[in-house]
Amino acid sequence: MENRRLKIAYLCDWTPLDRNLYSGGNARIYDALCEHVGEVTILPNSWGFAEPVRRLLHKMPDAINLRARWRLHLALGRIIAQGVRRELLRNRYDVLFTAYSFQSLARVKPPYPMVTAFTADATPTGYKRSEIGQSFDNYMSLSRLLDPLILEAERRIFSAQDLLLWPAEWQKQTADELFGLKNAQSVIVPWGANIDDPGAAAEVSLDPKQPLNLLFIGRDWFAKGGPMVLEMTEKLRNDGVDARLSIVGCTPPVVLPGDWVQVTPSLDKAKPGDLAQLNALYRKAHFLVMASFESWGFAFCEASAYGLPSLCLKTGGIPVKDGVNGHALAPGSTSEDFAAVLHRYLSNPTAYSALRQTTRREFEAHLNWDAWAHRVSELLHERLALKGL
Repeated sequence: MENRRLKIAYLCDWTPLDRNLYSGGNARIYDALCEHVGEVTILPNSWGFAEPVRRLLHKMPDAINLRARWRLHLALGRIIAQGVRRELLRNRYDVLFTAYSFQSLARVKPPYPMVTAFTADATPTGYKRSEIGQSFDNYMSLSRLLDPLILEAERRIFSAQDLLLWPAEWQKQTADELFGLKNAQSVIVPWGANIDDPGAAAEVSLDPKQPLNLLFIGRDWFAKGGPMVLEMTEKLRNDGVDARLSIVGCTPPVVLPGDWVQVTPSLDKAKPGDLAQLNALYRKAHFLVMASFESWGFAFCEASAYGLPSLCLKTGGIPVKDGVNGHALAPGSTSEDFAAVLHRYLSNPTAYSALRQTTRREFEAHLNWDAWAHRVSELLHERLALKGL
């Protein structure tokens, strides 16, 4: 029996109609709910009587806005929550679904029985305490004084939700330990790629006598591990491999060593021409290589959609399974360690062909938004039934 379409109130601090925010994840989550789960209404993200404060924050530099906005949202939660309640009373919803911004749920109490669900690839405290968060400098050192209050707010908010949907084991384990969550409410449902399904994987063979095409994607050269990827590529070339590196999304602040490095500073997937160029790069490459610290990593899902194996660090909730859709090396791995993996496949092209096949299958089975939405629909209907709704 097919589940009925649900009436969903969608809450986030940014509209999901802007496809560039939250790396496109907010838009994909919203689209998947609309297509597979029910009728979705986007709730306004106004702060009510505190709206002038929100507007003032948006005029500030991003470095301040991004860090101060959610903290002030928590502080003004009682005021902002009144507006959320009024919006919920305008209709009768089955589900209040919140993405990314846990602060949007501060002091929010549904005015009638419904299921509440939340999804994100990290929580503030979980991220800050992880090796990922600790790998970056704390811009607002004074904010550490607020850590106990933030942790208490997280515990209060997350423990009150019916469903917490995490994309990987790292997020679930971290949240369960920090907030004392139950398995019934804290569930793993992998996220998908921020591209439409490109179709069957291209036949890309690996021949030691032919160029080895490597792809790097990221806006921040250093945060995404660019220096080590470049060093690894140079090492391969010194070993006699015709390794070539395509860099997309940024311009490295270094003198490039040769024409075997090609740079595309930016591509907008919303533009057909740019999307076609990105599609060609994905289909031509032998590996996506990024030595970054990530809580998730949409680029790895996208690579899997093309049957392109990934080579990365095993941090956070990276959606790369060893020997399935690539290899995730332990933090602290060197450029020599990365190069050694590529040498193994160069000496065994048959194994590489098999890896491309399992990479695409991993996308088809797990790393797509249709699969996410079908599982989320099942979970929401189960919770509604338990509540007698």
